Amino acid sequence: MLAETKRQTIALITATIVLGIIVGISSLLLGQLLDIVEQLFLHFEENAHRPVATAATPINRLLSVTLGGIIVALVWYALQRYGKPTVSINKALQGEKMPVGVTIIHVMTQIFYVATGGSIGRELAPREAGTLMAQTWQKFAGRIGLAELSATDQRLLLAAAAGAGFAGIYIAPITGMLFAVEILLKKVDIRTVSVSLSMSVIAMLVGSITKGFVPYYLIAHKNFSIRMLPFVVVVAVMMGVLGGLFRRGFQWAGKHNAQNKQILWHLPLVALLTGIVAMKMPQIMGNGRGLAEFSFVNLDQNFIMFLLVGAALKTIVTLLTIKAGVAGGTLTPSIAIGGALGSIIGFAYLVMMPGLSMTIIAQAGVIGSVGFLAASQQAPLMALFMLFEVCHLDSSALLPLGLTVALASVSSKLVLK
Repeated sequence: MLAETKRQTIALITATIVLGIIVGISSLLLGQLLDIVEQLFLHFEENAHRPVATAATPINRLLSVTLGGIIVALVWYALQRYGKPTVSINKALQGEKMPVGVTIIHVMTQIFYVATGGSIGRELAPREAGTLMAQTWQKFAGRIGLAELSATDQRLLLAAAAGAGFAGIYIAPITGMLFAVEILLKKVDIRTVSVSLSMSVIAMLVGSITKGFVPYYLIAHKNFSIRMLPFVVVVAVMMGVLGGLFRRGFQWAGKHNAQNKQILWHLPLVALLTGIVAMKMPQIMGNGRGLAEFSFVNLDQNFIMFLLVGAALKTIVTLLTIKAGVAGGTLTPSIAIGGALGSIIGFAYLVMMPGLSMTIIAQAGVIGSVGFLAASQQAPLMALFMLFEVCHLDSSALLPLGLTVALASVSSKLVLK
């Protein structure tokens, strides 16, 4: 019995290391695919200083998203009609097998649409790819003589690989670990944390080979003041309610999304609408990195209306995109919407509390983002550490952001009952 337990432990450690490397390579390749498509369709290379294709002509942006929507609609229709049904990560955790070929095409298509400007998060694709690889590894491990893992450990590997996929593409290992244990497994113990965090760290190291250890979002001022706490209380409650409403919205859209032939006209129409909006406001394109970055570095009150319209349009276009049958994430769109709303509230706070520094505006965007994200995902710890990792924040942000996610999570229950 002791020898069998030792063999299973060795098998689990081996799987953690191997999958960390493989999933990291997968995330790296998906990042390269995103860069290639953006260069091909929008003629730009995305980075924190240039998060969206503002230099592309309005017609270029319109054509990019519209053509991308048409191509994606044809691919997903073909997959639904001729391929095996796709299997979600949650269903994979329940024991269903993800079809290899269909899942790979499904994952690449998600990245392709985001790269052309489609309004959806890109984080679902690397998570699905990681889960697929974990299932494939478990099948291969039996052939090479590794001990068969318990059902609990097999499920742990699937969840950890999904989190590692996120860590590899966003260079955020703690967030990847928390996604696995807080959202997927809903179980926090030494074993789940050790396996998930180890795999996410390895995937992060591999995924960072091309992008390096740089912030995904730039912040104008990172030194948070304790004087922000009264503002935090107000904005956290508001972001909790609004984030909860957004969660209800994308859940409804996902439940009633276009299927089969419907996707052939729903998705191109939504893509066309996205392109029309992007002609005037490119910041709503893709996963919302452009809108979030704008809210984090903008300190000019003349852009209040721009931020308000941007938050509203990003919300509408993202929900319509999900309703049209597009698979993708909602984490980064939540950051964008929350960042814009937080900055707006920050400007109002400055009017009511004269004498405060303008630096509060950029930080208000971060606080709005973390509150909105915590409420929309119902994952306060993941939201907290995601903003820390993707913005490279320091310890001064811990108290205001921690208080924000706590209050936002509580207030979101008002609309999620």
